[in-house]
This record gives sequence, C-alpha cells and structure tokens, in this order.
Amino acid sequence: MPAWLLPENIADVLPSEARKIEELRRAILDNFRLYGYELVMPPMLEYVESLLTGAGQDMDLRLFKLVDQLSGRTMGVRADMTTQVARIDAHLLNRNSVTRLCYAGSVLHARPSGLYATREPFQIGAEIYGHAGLEADAEVQALALESLRLAGIAQVRLDLCHVGVLRAIIAGDAAARHNEAHLFELLQAKDVPGLREVTRDYAPRTRSALLALPGLYGGPEVIERARMMLDDVSGVGQALDELAHLIAQIDGADVTVDLADLRGYHYHSGVMFAAYVPGLPNASPTSS
Repeated sequence: MPAWLLPENIADVLPSEARKIEELRRAILDNFRLYGYELVMPPMLEYVESLLTGAGQDMDLRLFKLVDQLSGRTMGVRADMTTQVARIDAHLLNRNSVTRLCYAGSVLHARPSGLYATREPFQIGAEIYGHAGLEADAEVQALALESLRLAGIAQVRLDLCHVGVLRAIIAGDAAARHNEAHLFELLQAKDVPGLREVTRDYAPRTRSALLALPGLYGGPEVIERARMMLDDVSGVGQALDELAHLIAQIDGADVTVDLADLRGYHYHSGVMFAAYVPGLPNASPTSS
C-alpha cells in the first residue's frame, strides 16, 4: 500500500472528472480560437533563469528544481505558463503586430497555492502582446467571463486592482521603493500594524497613502473614495480612470475593487483582476 500513495496535494483524475476537464478544455480553447488566439505548447521543463524572468520571490518558492544531467545547470518544472508564453512571443515569434496566444496544460507547485488547492493544477489562459491600450484589458476581461460561462458558472464576482496605484505611491520615496517587496506582502495580507511599523520613517504623504490602501475595498464606489483619499499622489488618477473604464465594460458579473490585493504584482504592469465563484476557496487570477 505505501508504494501506491501519492504525495500530499497530488491526486489522480478519474474517468468522470477527466472527461469533464477535457470537454471544458476543448470548449474554452475553441472559444479562444474564435477570438483569434493561437495555441502554443511550452515545455514542462526550462532553466530556472528563464522561468523566473520578470517574476518575484513568490514564484521562486513555488518551483520544483532539479539539476540537468546534460548541462549541470539548474532546471525548474513550470509553476506558471505565463512567463513561458511571454518568452515565446518575445524571442521566437517576435512579431511587430498584435499577437494573441493561448495555452493549456498542467503546472506543478512546490507548495499548494491555497486552501484545498492541488499542487498539480491544470492551467488554461490567453495573452495579448503588442497592444498596451485598455482595449486589450477589456478583451481579456470579457474572455475570462465568457470562459466561466462555458464552464457553467453563472454567479461570478470580479475583483479588480491596479499595479499603478502602489507604484505611483512609492515612486517619489526612495525608502518605500527599497522596501517594495515587503510592502507588497504586507498589503496582500492587509497587515495594517505591520504597515505602520515599516512606514514610520517614510514621507508623510507616502505613509498615509499606503495606510489607506487596505481600507479601499468594496464596490465600484471605492474608485471615488480612492480619488478623495489619494488625490495628492501623482499618477494614481490615471490608474483609477482605467479601473473605472473597465468596470463600465463588465457584463454579467458582480464587481469589487480591492486596491491592496496585488497578487501577481511582480510581473504585471496594469490592471489585475481575479474571478471568484461560489463553492471554490481560491480565485482564478487574470491580469494585464
């Protein structure tokens, strides 16, 4: 019996569930194709440096690592296909036009990402390259909601944030920029006492803005509250305008705004949104 046991948070997928997963994979990829997305299949293994390009320490901790017997270099089993697809776009396709790519496959996590999460999730996604406008964000947002509808999920809550808010707040404060990674962790945990301790030597405007972020959570009205509380911080207005524009495009989902929820902060540059559905404890993240 011990030889048959699987590692913790790793499980077999049996026929009934496997059939549902495969049917859903086909439906979502077919829908991506209708939007003009081309399928790519990155390798399961890459050199660690490639897998971590643009990623943060949290991704490094999620990687299973091993030594390549041919080169002696450290390799990693992919924990997220996002950086792999970005590499394909930048170094293999290298197109001058807008590129739409999609992907589907298993990834492996050294530790589970959340409550009851498997360490071998199946990841499916789509990326737009070559267009920095809000049109791309709106398209990905619509595509995410359509994918959830294809999965038979009718009740969805879309939670939005924007990387530009935090980056604008710390832009003029060298001490804050130095502690950027730690600030991200404190904001993600909404650790207000920890924020008070870390920011005590910051410029007063930077400190007050950072301490305000954990409380800027709720419905779309949070945008206007943030404008009033952060109106003296240069650059925040543009990020809030972009959030307001995308909220206006959402159809068929409840909306919340959480300006401290910065998952994926290390390798994203604009709006970030995550979908929550009843009965599942972990979010399905999307971003731009």
